[in-house]
Amino acid sequence: MFYWVMKRIFLGPILKLLFRPWVKGLDNVPESGAAILASNHLSFSDSIFLPLMVHRPVIFLAKSEYFTGKGFKGRLTALFFRLSNQLPMDRSGGAASEMSLQAGKDVLASGGLLGIYPEGTRSPDARLYRGKVGVARLALQTRVPVVPVAMIGTEKVQPIGKRLPSIRRVGIIFGQPLDFSRYYGMEDDRLIQRAVTDEIMYALMRLSGQEYVDEYAAVVKAQLAGKGPEPVHQLEVTEEATEDIAEDRDEPGTGGDGSSRKL
Repeated sequence: MFYWVMKRIFLGPILKLLFRPWVKGLDNVPESGAAILASNHLSFSDSIFLPLMVHRPVIFLAKSEYFTGKGFKGRLTALFFRLSNQLPMDRSGGAASEMSLQAGKDVLASGGLLGIYPEGTRSPDARLYRGKVGVARLALQTRVPVVPVAMIGTEKVQPIGKRLPSIRRVGIIFGQPLDFSRYYGMEDDRLIQRAVTDEIMYALMRLSGQEYVDEYAAVVKAQLAGKGPEPVHQLEVTEEATEDIAEDRDEPGTGGDGSSRKL
């Protein structure tokens, strides 16, 4: 009820009036049935504008720390996230992470729309980074289509580290649904997971026009923060699928020199 009231009556109309979001390909979002909306991630506001322009409710997975805060502010934050169709994602690994991942499966099993950022965190410099394979695991295990979504210009509305947004127009492009039925039954194959993820990222690159960086955004952010990179091959072996899909909104500053190439 809170979600519908905010979207239709209070917050939604104001945001549409101020930011005048334009949309292409909205008819690519299924009118009914389960689907994953896999989006690039440029700004905190992506999680506001994307569901705003989709007629159906969109449920996102957010890191569990937003639901366990202490004090008045922590409780208020947790309440907002729960009322706005956000689900907690435990990224500590093991059984707790698997149980959190099940929440996303439950959304899809009930015929809902699940929003996912395959990059795992916001881009530090508006480029498109290597996708994590959690989105592939979910798509293959639940056997639902993946709709690629390109957010356009949201990094200018609310750059990393800026609390108050700038008023300017943003865009959203919904690509044609991606069908991965040819891989059904092979969801545990790491090479298949990587192939599916790369296909999703290629679709996002074409829709968004972003430069592609063959590196994880989290690695680049660690470099920017002076923590040093973790080798990609090590991440490929050890990353938990639940870490691959939960949004991380805690960001260092912008900039960096990630090596780039086109997909």
